[in-house]
Amino acid sequence: MATQTTAVWGRPTFLRVATALQTLTIFLQAVTAGMLLSSSPGEVLHGVGARVMYGASMLYVLAAILAWRPGGGSPRPILYASGFLVLASVQVVLGIARMPSLHVPLGVLMFGLSVLALGQSGSQSCGTRRSEIELMQYR
Repeated sequence: MATQTTAVWGRPTFLRVATALQTLTIFLQAVTAGMLLSSSPGEVLHGVGARVMYGASMLYVLAAILAWRPGGGSPRPILYASGFLVLASVQVVLGIARMPSLHVPLGVLMFGLSVLALGQSGSQSCGTRRSEIELMQYR
């Protein structure tokens, strides 16, 4: 007999919140980059946003470690988060060096990867299935 399974949404985890924050800050960097082209305050906002984005990447690493170690989760998010921190470091260096031919495409790549990581963390956080809950009720 086949059992139909559907995802049940749970509460957001610290890892999911950190990933969402990182994704949001990278998106805001794209907005301030556009402002940078058209106004002088855009440069200040983009510089401040770079620091916030870098901090969000460090928070993502911390959240991945906390989800793995005490929670018994997979260590794979630590690899993703560490990779993001490396990309963020390269992004900052390219921005300071004023190399937009590399800085802009890397930013687009980082945004895409961050959205992908956010989607993966969402599917993992809501991964409890109704059939699993039903089985737990019978135990």
